[in-house]
Amino acid sequence: MVVRRAGIRWLIAGVGLALAACASVEPVRGRLHFGMDDAPEGQKLLWPAAPEVPRFLYTGTLVGEPNFRPDGVERPALARLGRWIAGLDEQAMAPLVLQRPSALIGDDRGRLYVADVSRQAVFVFDETAGELLLWEQADAQRRFVAPAGVAVAPGRVFVSDAELGAVFVLDAQGAPRSTIGAGRLTRPTGVARDAASGRLFVADTYGHDIKVFDDAGALLSTIGRRGTEPGEFNYPSHLALAGGELYVTDTLNNRVQVLRASDGSFVRQFGSRGLALGQLVRPKGVSVDAEGNVYVIESFYDSLLVYSPKGEFLMPIGGTGKATGRFYLPAGVWVDGKNRVHVADMFNGRVVLFQFLGGG
Repeated sequence: MVVRRAGIRWLIAGVGLALAACASVEPVRGRLHFGMDDAPEGQKLLWPAAPEVPRFLYTGTLVGEPNFRPDGVERPALARLGRWIAGLDEQAMAPLVLQRPSALIGDDRGRLYVADVSRQAVFVFDETAGELLLWEQADAQRRFVAPAGVAVAPGRVFVSDAELGAVFVLDAQGAPRSTIGAGRLTRPTGVARDAASGRLFVADTYGHDIKVFDDAGALLSTIGRRGTEPGEFNYPSHLALAGGELYVTDTLNNRVQVLRASDGSFVRQFGSRGLALGQLVRPKGVSVDAEGNVYVIESFYDSLLVYSPKGEFLMPIGGTGKATGRFYLPAGVWVDGKNRVHVADMFNGRVVLFQFLGGG
């Protein structure tokens, strides 16, 4: 009897573990709505405010499942039962929402990839397919721990994990395919891929340099070293590529450096340490629009700073708070081909969108 009871307990435990292992977050389906309900009714939110000429228009906020209008299809009863047996009842009921979004990028398929360091996963907002996906698996054995940067290529997504010390390559369905930089990267954060050459640039924050890999994962070169001179870095964190140039947020040197993507040579820099508007204290995300304007997240002052192509400070958006157009420890920024500016508002748990209305 003891043996039989032990066998039954072992069987129940085995079934539970199997169900837990097979359990995954199901896709959320519906029509993607960009959630402008927090904007004052009947009023457009513009920056700068009147009487200045407006340059930016608030166009929406993404938080996760609430952005997808349901299609009316119920989750199958058997799946709900399986989640209950596996002890995932509460998780099954909770909406799938961003927690601490830290980096983001989109592709030409209408997908937006958001690395969430608290959820330890990548959220995929797929407007075309009408789906919200959650990718948690870094490789065959490990889940993501601290996803910090995202880059894309046709059929592939590159996710850096600062704690796992590598860049993980996923296919278009989120399945792990390969690993880049293991044993060579100390704390990888920002990533950027040059579509023309196939090279992957990785900000190695604790290495104080930028490491360059080919498509097969071989290390091609290392750019920079620790220091304060042009071409040297002090905890670089975020990267962007535009017009054959690599933009590097040199975080603890309080500046953004611009390098030639072809050879890593120094081109120019902008930003300086200080408390005046337009100076940088803790710069993080960086991106460039179609007109060459540069966007830099200033996380210490909870702001998005806009610079000209020459690095001249133009204007800020933000300030500390939860209201529309304000941020709480923002981290990443990405500008799409339509000049829509996406800000990863990390501690507000959201992505905020602004439309650049053009210069002139």
